[in-house]
Amino acid sequence: MNWRARYEKWNNFFALETELKDALTTIEGDEQALEDCFYKDLEFGTGGMRGEIGPGPNRMNTYTIRRAAEGLARYISAQGQEAKERGVAIAFDSRHKSPEFAMAAALTLGKHGIQTYLFHDLRPTPELSYAVRKLNAFGGIVVTASHNPPEYNGFKVYGPDGGQLPPGPADELVNYVNSIEDELTIEVADEMELKGQRLLQVISDEIDDAYNEELKSILIQPDLLKEAGQDVKIVFTPLHGTANISVRRVLSEVGFPHVMVVAEQELPDPQFSTVTSPNPEEPAAFALAIEYGEKEGADLLLATDPDADRVGLAVKNNDGEYIVLTGNQTGALLLDYILSQKEKQGTLPANGIVMKTIVTSELGRTIAEHYGITALDTLTGFKFIGEKIGQFEQSGEHTFLFGYEESYGYLIGDFVRDKDAVQACLAAAELAAYYKSRNMSIYEGLLEMYEKYGYYQESLQSLTLKGKAGVEKINSIIASFREEPPIELNGIRVAYIEDYQSRESKDVSIAQASAIELPKSNVLKYKLEDGSWFCIRPSGTEPKVKFYFGVQKATDEESKQSLQALEQAVMNRVHANS
Repeated sequence: MNWRARYEKWNNFFALETELKDALTTIEGDEQALEDCFYKDLEFGTGGMRGEIGPGPNRMNTYTIRRAAEGLARYISAQGQEAKERGVAIAFDSRHKSPEFAMAAALTLGKHGIQTYLFHDLRPTPELSYAVRKLNAFGGIVVTASHNPPEYNGFKVYGPDGGQLPPGPADELVNYVNSIEDELTIEVADEMELKGQRLLQVISDEIDDAYNEELKSILIQPDLLKEAGQDVKIVFTPLHGTANISVRRVLSEVGFPHVMVVAEQELPDPQFSTVTSPNPEEPAAFALAIEYGEKEGADLLLATDPDADRVGLAVKNNDGEYIVLTGNQTGALLLDYILSQKEKQGTLPANGIVMKTIVTSELGRTIAEHYGITALDTLTGFKFIGEKIGQFEQSGEHTFLFGYEESYGYLIGDFVRDKDAVQACLAAAELAAYYKSRNMSIYEGLLEMYEKYGYYQESLQSLTLKGKAGVEKINSIIASFREEPPIELNGIRVAYIEDYQSRESKDVSIAQASAIELPKSNVLKYKLEDGSWFCIRPSGTEPKVKFYFGVQKATDEESKQSLQALEQAVMNRVHANS
C-alpha cells in the first residue's frame, strides 16, 4: 500500500481520535508533510521506537503505540503462560501524551491477559528497570523520548533482567511488531475491567522506598558524608523531568542538606519551556543552574535529562567560572574515585570489570588497567553493558564495578540494568565531598587525574538530516567512508579500520583482518598511528549521523590542538561530499 492509500485509510477511519483528525486537516494539501507521515511505519528497532508525535504510521500516536504493544503482547504470549503471569511493568516521563501512551500500552497487553503493573505518576527510567527486577516481571516499558525536543515521544522495551532487550530477543520482538499490518484496528481491553480482574495494578510506593534504599548501597565512604556532606553546596535541576523527588530524597537522607533546586525547572513541563533542549550534554541547559550556583557559591551543579537516565555535571574551574564536564570526564572521575577508594579499603575484587562503549574515551581503560582491573568495550547502547552484567553474574567470571558511556550515562550498582542518573547524582555528590575533605574542587581533581594518566580529549559532531532524504544522505555518508576509507589524516596514517557491520578489524599496514567479537552494527572506527581515533555511526533514536573523536597527548594544549585538527580533517571530507 502506497503512502497516499494509507493516508486515505487514516483520514476515513471513523473512530480516529479527534486530535489526530484535526492534525490531518491542518496538513491537508501539504504533499511533503503527508508523505513523511505515511510513507513508512515508524521504525521499531532493537531498543523500541521514537519519533515525533502526530498522525500516521510514521509518527508517535495511540495507534502506533498499540501496534508496538500488540507486538510485545504476541512476543510474551509465545513465551508461555508463566511469562504472561509475570507480566510487564510500565513507567512514563513528563512528555506530551506520555500518560495516555502508557495506558494505551497497558490496555493492549491486558487484552491478551497479560499482567500489567503501571506507575501512577511519572518515574525515572532507571526505577522502571529496578521495578522489573523487584516485581519479577517478564518485561518493562518506558514511554519516553529521553532528551529529544518536546514534539518527540518514544517507547522503550525492557527484558526480564531489567535491561533493554539484547539482539536475539529484540530481533524476535521486532519481527512480531513488523508483522502487524493494520494499527488502526488493534483491540484493547477496558481499563475498569482489567483493574477489577487485577490484571492492571498500580505500582505502590514500596518500590520507591526499596529503590531509594538500594541507592544508598553504592556509597563508597558513607561516613565521609557525615563529616564533609554538610559543607558541600549543590544546585540540582531535573530539567522539567522525572528525577526531582528521587534525587532530592536520597541526597537529603545520606547527608547533603544544602541542595538547592532550580525552581523554574523543578516541575514537569512537556514543553521544556526554559531550555532550548532538555539535554544535559548541552551547556546551554545549565544556564539557570549556573545563575543559582553563582548566587549560592555551589560546589557542584547537577542536571538530569527528562527520563533521568543521563546526568551532566558543572563545576568551577580555576578562574571561578562554571564549566560543564563532558561525559567522558565525569565517567573517568567517578571511575578513578571508585577504584582508588576500593583499593584503599581492600575491597577491590581481583576479577573486577569496568565496561564502556566503543565511542567512549580510552582514559577509562587506562584508569582500570592502573588498578589491575579489566576494561571491556561494548557497542554503543547501554543494553550491551546490561547484557554483559547479566552474563558475568551467571558465570562468576567478573564482578561488575562500573559502566559508562560518553553520552552522560553511568551505572554503579547493578540492581539497575540501565544507565541511572539518580545513582550518578549520588556518586557525584560523594565525589564532591571527597575533594572537599581534601580542600580541593572537582575541577582540581580532574587536573590531578590528567597529570596522572595523560591528557585525553574527546568530542562529538552530529549532522541532523530529517525525513526520507535525510536517511538516504546518512547512508551515503557512511557508505563513502566504508568504500573509500581515509589512508591518512593530517599526515598521520590510519593504522586500523574497524567495521562493525562486517565485524572485521583490519590492520592496514599488513592488510590483514581479524574478527570483532561484538554484535553486528553499522559503525566504522578508524584508529591512527598516534593513538588518536574517530568513529562514525548513525543514531539509533534520532535522524542524525554522529562523528566521535578522541586523542591523547602529554599536555593539555597538545591534546586540544590534536583534537581540533582531527575534527577538521574528518568533517572537511564529510562536507566536501555533501
